[in-house]
Amino acid sequence: MTTEPTDRPLVAVLGATGFVGSAVLAALAGRDLRLRAVARRPAAVPDDARAEVEVVTADLTDPDALAASVKDADVVIHLLLCEGGWRASAEPGGERVNVGVMRDLLDVVADPGRPPLVVYAGTTGQVGAPPREPLDGSEPDRPLTVYDEQKLTAERLLLAASEAGAVRGVSLRLPTVYGEGTVPGTADRGVVAAMARRALAGEEITLWHDGTVRRDLVHIADVAAAFAATLDHPAELAGRAWLVGTGRGDALGDVFRAVARHAAARTGAPAVPVVSVQPPAHAPETDFLSVTVDSAPFRSVTGWRPLVGLDEGLERTVAALGSAVPHARR
Repeated sequence: MTTEPTDRPLVAVLGATGFVGSAVLAALAGRDLRLRAVARRPAAVPDDARAEVEVVTADLTDPDALAASVKDADVVIHLLLCEGGWRASAEPGGERVNVGVMRDLLDVVADPGRPPLVVYAGTTGQVGAPPREPLDGSEPDRPLTVYDEQKLTAERLLLAASEAGAVRGVSLRLPTVYGEGTVPGTADRGVVAAMARRALAGEEITLWHDGTVRRDLVHIADVAAAFAATLDHPAELAGRAWLVGTGRGDALGDVFRAVARHAAARTGAPAVPVVSVQPPAHAPETDFLSVTVDSAPFRSVTGWRPLVGLDEGLERTVAALGSAVPHARR
């Protein structure tokens, strides 16, 4: 690859201000690329960026704005998620964002003569109730929530277009992603961050089960590295979905007790208790299912592996939230 700007590939990151999107943008900014960071609000460009970064603000549910955002792109990384996350998927507009944008994107970028690489963030939840642990990618998909159904529909659209030769499609199915936000305002809104905020505020951490439910928790820095690794192996990865995870299933009771411990170390107060409570009526079945992931196939192709250990990642998450949110527990 030459260093001439016109010879460098153009990578469009859709959803570049989100939790995953901002981390992927930061990871790719260190490469000799042309980056187009697309989101509803302006994306933050790392000060030490090596890449040539173009910041674009756009409503990607507008087909014309979407077409302009991906014009001439060699690679499109689709990280868009409807406002409110997975819980808002059943609301008006959820399907338009989670499925409609993928459909429009494929119409715009399809080019059998020079198919672009389209990388999508899928979810292990597309499987539904895991028939075994760990998941190895051979399981049938039987999603249990509206969000997972929408993610599966978008993924199938992508892989069908890839099979037809219109694009080179890759889906990375992610388990529970956690960690500190890459830029201010992008702190994870997931369960780990929510419980870390409670612990920092001196509130007890609550579980909707007895704490033995296990999750494959992968740090945001490792997720960003997985997307970056995908760009290096398009020929081997295109045309299918790949599982990305740590291969560990950590009991959430143990995870949250570690969160409480790190919060106590930061505030100087005793560690808050971790207690089981009655789940709310809206709790989805997936919240009570254990998930671990065998990512050996993806690792063997790309050489990727998770580098952030769980305890280190939890400590970093608590520290970032503790610095961002004032508290008076010292």
